[in-house]
Amino acid sequence: MTTDNNVQVSVLGLGAMGGALAGALVRAGYTTTVWNRTPGKADDLVAQGAKAAATAGDAVRSGGLVIVCLLDHTSVHEVLDPLSTELAGRTLINVTTTSPAQSRELAAWAAQAGVAYLDGGIMAVPNMIGRPGASILYSGSADVFDRYKPLLDQWGTSTYFGEDAGLASLYDLALLAGMYVMFAGFMHGAAMVSPAGVTAGEFATMAAPWLTAMTGAFEGFAAVIDGGDYTVEGQQSLEFSNLDGLLTASSAQGIGTEVVSMVQRLIQRQIDAGHGKEGFARIIESIKQPG
Repeated sequence: MTTDNNVQVSVLGLGAMGGALAGALVRAGYTTTVWNRTPGKADDLVAQGAKAAATAGDAVRSGGLVIVCLLDHTSVHEVLDPLSTELAGRTLINVTTTSPAQSRELAAWAAQAGVAYLDGGIMAVPNMIGRPGASILYSGSADVFDRYKPLLDQWGTSTYFGEDAGLASLYDLALLAGMYVMFAGFMHGAAMVSPAGVTAGEFATMAAPWLTAMTGAFEGFAAVIDGGDYTVEGQQSLEFSNLDGLLTASSAQGIGTEVVSMVQRLIQRQIDAGHGKEGFARIIESIKQPG
């Protein structure tokens, strides 16, 4: 594990994620200054070797590299706006969850303040940081990414998407969309079998391998979508994909149907438009062009 001992890094924000990020850097041997609005949050990190700053300004002045992991976009500006002069000439990596537009706005703000900027989207929960499976997406300054990649790799796999500072956030939120809809589908299934006396744990033992196997269909869907031809042979048609039977069975079990109804509406819109014989991947057209 290679560490650039010349990097003086400051971490602003020591919530669950910020604390995990700072802890990984301390353990890797980086000189790390930490700050949090709530006193006491830095105590464990200080015990591990971090330096605590009394103010955000003190933390910024302590490091050439400033990492921000705060509550939201507004809190980033609340903390950094008064410090724009102090930040000039330094490097800022923002891993606070923001929208693509907010990430681009922060990049423009940083450029005006004379700050090199990199935006990050964290694809991990705090206890995954520094372990296999953690992934962080970046966009913004290529120079910053290349220079600090050894440090960034302490947190997880680092992937760079280009100079557009909003791309990391866009990928982050797009991937989360897939995750949350999948989770909702699992919970619908668990609710569906519950009246039959099946526990969620028992259902999970069946659902996990099934859903894992189904992710193998992504590449096929992607090829169809990118090719733009939903009539390619071998696809399951929209008419065959009709979910009325699933909706009826769900209602018979006495559970809500919102999750499945959402998918059925996407299917039905394409059938109503005359595309029922075409492949299931065509529902992306319902998503791209909301009714």
